[in-house]
Amino acid sequence: MDEVVYRRSGHGEPLVLIHGVGHRRQAWDPVVPLLEPHRDVIAVDLPGFGESPPQGGEYSIESVVAALSKFFADLGLNRPHVAGNSLGGLLSLALGREGLVSSVTALSPAGLWTPRGQRYALGVLMAHRVAAERLPTRTVRRLAATGAGRTLLAGMIFDKPWQLSPETIVEDAHYFGTAPGFRPTLAEAKGGFRFTGPVPDIPVTIAWGARDRVLARPKVADLRRIAPQADLLVLPGCGHVPMPDNPALVADVLLAGSHVS
Repeated sequence: MDEVVYRRSGHGEPLVLIHGVGHRRQAWDPVVPLLEPHRDVIAVDLPGFGESPPQGGEYSIESVVAALSKFFADLGLNRPHVAGNSLGGLLSLALGREGLVSSVTALSPAGLWTPRGQRYALGVLMAHRVAAERLPTRTVRRLAATGAGRTLLAGMIFDKPWQLSPETIVEDAHYFGTAPGFRPTLAEAKGGFRFTGPVPDIPVTIAWGARDRVLARPKVADLRRIAPQADLLVLPGCGHVPMPDNPALVADVLLAGSHVS
C-alpha cells in the first residue's frame, strides 16, 4: 500500500507495530532487534505521521482502522498480531474489536480515559506540539546534546529520556512538530475517541508504564469491561512511551502477547 510507509524485518508470525500520535515507526527501534528472531515485524507510519502522507478526509478511529485493514490485505496479512502504544494502542484494540487481528498488545492505550484525564492528556500533547513547532532546530540540537536537555525536552513522554541519542530527540521533535495528522487527530480526540470495547475471543494484553506522566492507568474493573480476558500488566520504570525505557521488558511483553499456542 503506497500510502503507508513501513519497515519489515525478521521472521515468524507477523506482528504489526503502531506508534502513538505525533510519533513515527522509529519509536519501536529499541525493541525491533529483540523481536526479529521470533516475529515478522512490520512497523508502520500511520497516515499523516512519520513519512506517510496524510489520508483524505477525517482522522477518525474508523477511518484509520479501515486504512490499516487495507494495508493488511495489500501485504497479504491474514489477521496479524498487532501491538500499539498510546494512539496505536487504541487502534490495536479497535482492530481487535473488529476481528481483524489475532492478538492485541496495547501499551498505555489512549481512549480509555475519564473526561478529566482526556483533557489533561490532550493538553500535554498540544503543549509539546506547540513547543516543537516554535523551538528553532538549533535550540533543540543544543538542548539534546546533554542528558539534562533531553530530559527537559522529552521527560513527560519517556521515563529515561537521557538514554536516547541526541539525534533521536532532534528527529522526534521535527516529526512531532510537522506531522500533518497531529492536529486533525487531536481535534477528533476532543470530540470522542473513547474506547468502550468489547474485544472478544482473542488474546489481549494491556500494559501501562508505572511512570506514565501522560495517561493515568484506568481502574482494573474498567479494563475488564473493555477486554474481560486481558492480561493486565504494569511496566516498572517505564514512561508513556516505554520502548526505550526498558527494551528487553517491552519485547518480552510483545512476544508473550503475540504467542501462538
